[in-house]
Amino acid sequence: MDAALCGMTEVLGKDGPVKVSDLVSGKTCVGLYFSAHWCPPCRGFTPILAQFYKDLKANDQSIEIIFVSSDRDEESFKSYYDEMPWHALAFSERDIKNALAQKYGVQGIPTLIILDKDGNIKDKNARGTAQSAQGSKELPAAWK
Repeated sequence: MDAALCGMTEVLGKDGPVKVSDLVSGKTCVGLYFSAHWCPPCRGFTPILAQFYKDLKANDQSIEIIFVSSDRDEESFKSYYDEMPWHALAFSERDIKNALAQKYGVQGIPTLIILDKDGNIKDKNARGTAQSAQGSKELPAAWK
């Protein structure tokens, strides 16, 4: 999946750097979550997505999510990422962030895109899917 994700080879984990190849190995789906601390709709959706993600992981569902920040500075990024239970592209990786946004046609935030293990889009409107599926402990059908 490394090449499919525009050169993203390493992401931040809560306990330090994680190789993307290790993170996505054997996963059914990988979410790219484009969001920012300054964005009110993002601030509303992030807790919903975080709870859904935690429920899925607690039920051994095969998913990972990578936060791709549109924050304006490193401090805002760090503060916002502290509220999230998943991984993140380092804030300094602006070129990769822009390449991912262009590759997957991100027009605004918050945007959640679910990919298969090869980086192909499974669900371009995964924000809506996640909102509809909140409370479930199973991957939505579109993500399987």
